[in-house]
Amino acid sequence: MIEILNATKSFYQVTAVDDVSLSIPKGEVIGVLGPNGAGKTTLFKLIAGLLKLDNGRIFPTNHQPWPAIGYKPDRLLFPNHLRVSQYLEMVAGLSNIPGHLRQKTVFDSLVKVDMVNMANRRLHDCSKGMRQRVGLAQVLIGNPPLLLLDEPSNGLDPTGQADMNRHIQELHTAGKTILISSHQLQDVTQICSHLIILNHGRIHYQNSMENALALRSHIIIYTDRDLYPIQDTLITLHEDILIDGKSVMLRSEAMKLRRQILTMLLTADYDIIHVEEKKVTLAEVYAEAVQ
Repeated sequence: MIEILNATKSFYQVTAVDDVSLSIPKGEVIGVLGPNGAGKTTLFKLIAGLLKLDNGRIFPTNHQPWPAIGYKPDRLLFPNHLRVSQYLEMVAGLSNIPGHLRQKTVFDSLVKVDMVNMANRRLHDCSKGMRQRVGLAQVLIGNPPLLLLDEPSNGLDPTGQADMNRHIQELHTAGKTILISSHQLQDVTQICSHLIILNHGRIHYQNSMENALALRSHIIIYTDRDLYPIQDTLITLHEDILIDGKSVMLRSEAMKLRRQILTMLLTADYDIIHVEEKKVTLAEVYAEAVQ
C-alpha cells in the first residue's frame, strides 16, 4: 500500500526519523514500538502528510493513487462544549463528506466503536475510554483504508484495552491496513501481524510477529540415555534439530516436528524424562532491539 524510502526528519539539532525505509503491505496490522522519543509519532505524522520530509520519499505502491488516511494522535484535544455527534459531524464536514450523508456517516462510525448510545453526551463528560473511542470513530469518518493509531490504548483500564483491541481486530477483519504505536506489548502481540521497533529515529528490528516470536523459541526433549545411536537419523529431519548427549533441541520450524520426534524416540525404546518448551516474549525481543 505505502512505501517509505530513506525518510528523514529533523527538528533543529535532533533527528527524529533517520533514514527509515519500510513497506506497509495492504491489509496488515503493523505494531510500531520504541521508547519515548524514538520517532514513532514523527513517522506517523510524515505518513499522514502533517509534516514535510527533509529527505527521502513516501509513496503508494504500484503507482496507485494515495489512499485516504485516518490518523488518531496520541494527545486527543476535543472541543469539550460539543456533543459527540456534533463533533463528528464537524469532522465529517472537514473531510468533505456531502451534507446529506454526514449524519449517516457519523452514525456508522459510532456503530463501529459501540458509542451510538453516547452520541448526545458532551465531550466534557466523556471518560478517558470514551474519548479514545471518539478518537477512533473520528478516524473512521469517510471509511479510509489506512489507519494510523498513535497510542490507542493510552490511559485505558484493562477492560477498555480489551475493548479497543476488539475494535482494531474488527477493523482488520474488515480489510483495513493499520499502523499502531503502543507501549502495551501484550496488546501488540495479540493484534499485530507485523512488528517494527524504532530507537533514536532508526529501525532496529522488523519482522512478522509470528517469526519474531518463533525465531528463538525452542523445545528440549530429555531422554534416559545417550542419543548417539540415532543422532544422524534425527538431525537429518531438519537443520534446526540439535543433539546434546541425552537431549534433543528443536528450534524454530523444527518445533512442528515434536510429535514425530517423540514417536521416533519411543519406537527406539528411549524413555522420555521431561519435555521443556521455551517461548520468547515480545518483551524480550523489544529489550534486545532497543539496547
